Amino acid sequence: MTYKLSPLPYAYDALEPYIDARTMEIHYTKHHQGYVNNLNVAVQEYKEFQNRDLRELLKDLNALPDPIRTAIRNYGGGDFNHTMFWSLMKKNGGGQPNGKLGQAIHKVFQNFDHFQDEFNAVAKSVFGSGWAWLCLDANGKLLIISSYNQDNPISKGYHPILGLDVWEHAYYLKYENRRPDYINAWWHVINWDQAEENYRALIEK
Repeated sequence: MTYKLSPLPYAYDALEPYIDARTMEIHYTKHHQGYVNNLNVAVQEYKEFQNRDLRELLKDLNALPDPIRTAIRNYGGGDFNHTMFWSLMKKNGGGQPNGKLGQAIHKVFQNFDHFQDEFNAVAKSVFGSGWAWLCLDANGKLLIISSYNQDNPISKGYHPILGLDVWEHAYYLKYENRRPDYINAWWHVINWDQAEENYRALIEK
């Protein structure tokens, strides 16, 4: 296959009790794998778009051929988003960010609690399926936005640092319709080291 499912960086049960093992297994092996499979189907007759960096494809969706634009937006976005999402969680994660990202959060949002409240509000407000993101805008300022379905902020000129999947398949087995409980639990597994790395890669270019 042209695109391959990226390895999950931990065992299915590594994020227990906050993210249950069965949800992780289904999310990774069924949903994420499905995005990869469908992405490969979409580009099988377009060799020039095989083995391309998804970040580059998602940056300018309008440059893609009409027959595959929606598929790359949905399935390429799904693959890219989930690969990033897995890396942003870890066993014994959580706490608060240090380093340059922590400093930037305090500068923009006054303190971590205000940042967390604003992020939670955006994540809760997503109608249906989508994501909440901490991004940098074109001027290098932090902001929190949402996106629908598998859209990524890259397609709107933003640079994602941290993202939370709020599709129901990410939490329904354990939390049922209680999205706020899932959001609150996610803060206990965030990999702030990876978020710091993502931030530094953007500001130190």
